[in-house]
Amino acid sequence: MTPTTGWLLRGRDGRLTAYAATPGAVLRWTETRPGGPDWEGPRELPLPGLLPYVALARSAEGYVHLLGVRDRARSGEATERDLVHAVQYQTGRPLRDWQSVGNPHGKDRAKGARIGLPSLVLDTTGSVHLFVRNANGGLSAKHQSPTGRWQPWGGANAENTTLTGETAAATTDGGAIDILVPAEGAAVRWLRPRPDAKLERADEEPTAAVAPGTVTAECTGTGRLTRFWRDAGDTTVRAWRPGAAPAPLGGPGTGPLAPLRTPVDGYDCTILAGRGPDGRPQVAAYPTEDEDAGLDWTPTGTPCAGVPALALDGTGRVVLAAVALDGTLRVTRQKDESGLALEAWRTV
Repeated sequence: MTPTTGWLLRGRDGRLTAYAATPGAVLRWTETRPGGPDWEGPRELPLPGLLPYVALARSAEGYVHLLGVRDRARSGEATERDLVHAVQYQTGRPLRDWQSVGNPHGKDRAKGARIGLPSLVLDTTGSVHLFVRNANGGLSAKHQSPTGRWQPWGGANAENTTLTGETAAATTDGGAIDILVPAEGAAVRWLRPRPDAKLERADEEPTAAVAPGTVTAECTGTGRLTRFWRDAGDTTVRAWRPGAAPAPLGGPGTGPLAPLRTPVDGYDCTILAGRGPDGRPQVAAYPTEDEDAGLDWTPTGTPCAGVPALALDGTGRVVLAAVALDGTLRVTRQKDESGLALEAWRTV
């Protein structure tokens, strides 16, 4: 199970759904009613050759888009790798058929096997935009037209910089698409200000040492994203907004951080969850964009596979979920009291 967060999503009916990618299938658990505590699943959503990685995004209509990577063996030839996309239109309903969206290197299978892990976001029209590091160390991009037709591959090169990490795409509250990709000792950034606009180079962080596959983002102000990643040296968390140096937040561990912005006792807070050095989930919270306030990281539960996820349930409570080492889903919710105290963990 490749560490990726964002796998706990709330549908229009208020029910949460958890997704976990395994070799050859995605597992899905669904709340039976908003706020739980009961769930159904796991239900297996098979796709032969699927790698244990899936990127997810939810539209304003509640449609969940899944993007994975598939390897297919060809007799006497190199393995063919492509990206695959599927949509779930309603909570708990069947997944539409997986559709190949190809590979930025076309029929060059040797290069195609060296692409990174993709990320995806939805624009203001509900169309999918996907981004992936290509075998040449540049950025490849593909998107849908408003009619749903996939457009040809495009992208951008990093201008004398080789991308080394995985793409991390996010959208601002104004609809701009923001892509950050680690390079050697730096973080390279592009913007797509409108769905039909070309990619533009934007403010970057030239001194970042980003651990591969750990970049996530949260909208923390009007038109602003805060990026979170783990330092490649000491594995602690960094928070970054353009124009300032990355702020150290402590919390050493592995994998990306799950961010969630929500009021706590009436204060605008950002909650972070990650996988600690002992493999257990750990949680911290601080006033949004006030990194100088400091964070206290609290370990909780048992060791997990991959990394934990955060979401608000249908009653507005914070939910922390993790997949245990035995493959079961475990969930804890915010207690009905002041602060961010969590209930005892439940095994689904």
